[in-house]
Amino acid sequence: MRVNEKIVLVLASNSPRRRQLLALGNWTFKVNVADVDETLFANETSGDYVVRLAQEKVLAVKDKVNAENIIIGSDTTVVDGDSILGKPTDTRDAESMLKQLRGRTHQVYTGIALYRLRDGKMLTELSITDVPMRNYSDEEITAYIKTGDPMDKAGAYAIQHPEFNPVASMHGCYAGVMGLPMCHVVRALQNFDLSPAADVPSACQSLLNYHCQVSPAILRGEAK
Repeated sequence: MRVNEKIVLVLASNSPRRRQLLALGNWTFKVNVADVDETLFANETSGDYVVRLAQEKVLAVKDKVNAENIIIGSDTTVVDGDSILGKPTDTRDAESMLKQLRGRTHQVYTGIALYRLRDGKMLTELSITDVPMRNYSDEEITAYIKTGDPMDKAGAYAIQHPEFNPVASMHGCYAGVMGLPMCHVVRALQNFDLSPAADVPSACQSLLNYHCQVSPAILRGEAK
């Protein structure tokens, strides 16, 4: 199906990483930043948490868009056992998170929500990826924190950072760890009869220099 050029996607995020990933589909889109309270509810699971925030983000901007717009919201958090690691509050918190994750495997949960104002249709998706961290040194942590990069990242790291390079190896959705699992976006948009004008899995793997082993199963609806 060809892209309907009259439908403009609205990304409810100011993240440059999410903008870069969404552009892979060659959709027409604009950005409308959402500001929501990210407080975790009592007894809320990690999956419910990120999906709820993704939904709150799209609803926060719905009064600023046109009827034919489809709003995309996304939220990402790092989960280590029973701990949910959001963005660090300061450099000491960032150091603590990075030491906690070092040399171990944790999970990254990314929830996305898509909302069409015209009929109130809301769809959600959840991406869960195992992320094995390498055994980086204290000196590497200090140098990375000095760059300022960890301070606006869940878990205090960016998987794609070229110097720190925190991840040993992985097999799941790399884009999901970055904040916008593109195969999940494609899968959800198909329910709005909207397809990309590009080969998103290939473009994503080329951009990230990563061989994705899960994209076919995700697009078939067989995997998170």
